[in-house]
Amino acid sequence: MIHRLTLALLLCATPWVASAAPETYRLDPVHTRVLFAVEHAGFSQALGTVSGSEGTLAFDPDDWRSATLSVSVPLQRLDLGDDKWNTAALARNLLDAERFPEARFVSNRIEPVDPTHARVIGELTLHGVTREVTLEVTLNAVKRHPMPPFRRTAGFSATTTLSRSAFGVDAWPSMIGDEVQLRIEAEAVRDRSAADPQDTPSVEEPGTPAPTDDSDTSPSPAGTRSP
Repeated sequence: MIHRLTLALLLCATPWVASAAPETYRLDPVHTRVLFAVEHAGFSQALGTVSGSEGTLAFDPDDWRSATLSVSVPLQRLDLGDDKWNTAALARNLLDAERFPEARFVSNRIEPVDPTHARVIGELTLHGVTREVTLEVTLNAVKRHPMPPFRRTAGFSATTTLSRSAFGVDAWPSMIGDEVQLRIEAEAVRDRSAADPQDTPSVEEPGTPAPTDDSDTSPSPAGTRSP
């Protein structure tokens, strides 16, 4: 009896914390972009982007350590603002995008810094070579998107710096710098298969957002899609 009473008192005195499972999100390829900068012959930083990345994210903003990320980046979508530059960058002596059409990042572990910042450590495979990379990640927002279809969305910014020669992309060292700075802007939308009833508008009028605490309740034109 004494043991049972002691156990009951301990249970009452110990705070109980519910650990929610991470929710599954999918990257929005329209609103996800990789920006890169690399030195051009010492004169300037050549700037480019890669659009169309796809992938999955398991994420609970209250438990960064449980997050996982897997992303593929289609290198054929690289854009330096000039067709000849694009062709040269994708050629066999540089990215060789015909043989290696995508870069891939898979997280191994997460090191939280504070509620909105973390280091995401994982393996980047580029040009057939895999190296460990650390992304410095900022959580910008996780909330209901104010535009149709009103999906819960997580938005992130991230940065890292790579050595291109470490991935075997070492041609033209006198013209192209070795250090490549990356900036990533990403939006991930909660997977429909993991949806709850609040992910759909609760009113019948078309184009009117569902009134929730984390969405903009201002009406939008019927049929409008998120820009």
